[in-house]
This record gives sequence, C-alpha cells and structure tokens, in this order.
Amino acid sequence: MSLPTDRDARVELGVELLAGADEDALDVAEAVDRVETVTTDPRLVREVLDAAARRGVVEREDGVLRVRRRGGTVRFESDVVERPVDADCRRCGTTLSTGYFVRLPTGDLGPFGSTCVRRVVGRD
Repeated sequence: MSLPTDRDARVELGVELLAGADEDALDVAEAVDRVETVTTDPRLVREVLDAAARRGVVEREDGVLRVRRRGGTVRFESDVVERPVDADCRRCGTTLSTGYFVRLPTGDLGPFGSTCVRRVVGRD
C-alpha cells in the first residue's frame, strides 16, 4: 500500500494503529515509533497523538499513553498478511522479498519485515 497523501487520512491511519495496540500502555517513544510508520512529519505525528487522545483511544499520563482499545487489538494471525514484494521495510528500510502488512479499517499498512511487523503491532 502506498500511504495516503491526504493529511486527514494519515491521521486516521495513525489513530487506528494506536487503537489496535496489543499493550495496555505505551511510553511516548513507543507510540511515536509506531506512528512514524505512517508519517515522519513531527507535526503530523503530534496531530495523530492529539487526535487519539481527543477520541478516547489513549489517555496521556506522565509520559505514558494508556490504550483504551477502541478499535480492538490487531490480531497477528488474522490482521497481518504476508505478500511477496520487492520493496523496503517501512520501519527499518531493509530490502524485502516478503512483506507483512497490517490490516486496518482505513487500509493495509506496510510492508514490514518479520521483526518490524511484530514490533509495530506490539508483539515484541
């Protein structure tokens, strides 16, 4: 998937990614690491975090985001799909021949390598 260029669509995708977090809490650095798979623009990262807080997806408390799981957790077995690709990992930049994509309501996010996709969905 190529990421949407529309600012609102990117914010929505970032909020959905946080809503699907497997953990009960993320420190701000972990949350930013995940959101940066959608955008590396610091202002847009901030917009995603603010939108998630406004919508009740997360609650901020002393540098920690408590996840309220509005979207349900991303289930690795059913919400992550594997496809052959000739691309770079969206998180670390490694060249991939097999990519993993996270299925979100707005669309698929990826590709990621096997280690990075686990980190993005909170399995490592």
